[in-house]
Amino acid sequence: MDAPSFRESATNAIGYWERRRLVYNAVLAAIVLAYFAISYPASKSVLTINHALVFFMMAVLANVAYCAVYLIDIFAQLTAYREPWRKYRWVVFLIGMLFAGIITRFFSMGLFQLD
Repeated sequence: MDAPSFRESATNAIGYWERRRLVYNAVLAAIVLAYFAISYPASKSVLTINHALVFFMMAVLANVAYCAVYLIDIFAQLTAYREPWRKYRWVVFLIGMLFAGIITRFFSMGLFQLD
């Protein structure tokens, strides 16, 4: 079997990871909303333009961090380990989701002034 082209590997990576980006963002949003609800009504004081900008900045940074997986995925697909990688890359998604969720939890606790 011929080695896949960069284009083929990149197309496969985009198809795989972009479908999961919605889940990634939904989980992170659910964490923020949960901590907002936990600290309610005190969390209402966080509803300012400055805090909205912080939330927006954090959402953008979380998605920039998500894009790092493309480098790993494309590289892995260009190696002889392409098929095992494609079979088990969901593990990378799960680990990344857990890591992002933990970071989101800590930032949410700080923004909503929870210990």
